[in-house]
Amino acid sequence: MVDLEALLTDCSYDEAAARPRSGKVLASPDAGTACVVSVSDTLQEALTTPPLTSLTDVAARRAGTDELRQLDVTPETALEALALLTELAGRARSAKHRLFCWWAL
Repeated sequence: MVDLEALLTDCSYDEAAARPRSGKVLASPDAGTACVVSVSDTLQEALTTPPLTSLTDVAARRAGTDELRQLDVTPETALEALALLTELAGRARSAKHRLFCWWAL
């Protein structure tokens, strides 16, 4: 999420990671295989306002990272996931809710 925020807001990883609510672990099961983390308000806002050309560029850059290349994530797949995430962020914003991420390894 921090990488995505840095790409969407054109800031450094460290700057995105330092923002309030950025990836703060809120709930973690005893087994240690899944957790709930907060999504920063900055990332949520960035997801609700980007132009389509920017999403395409961000998806291509995100798919080009070592992490996603190892998983064979294509720019097209990354764009589909990003589009779904922007829809979710928009619905949350309309309802005056915040985003959280359930993460499982």
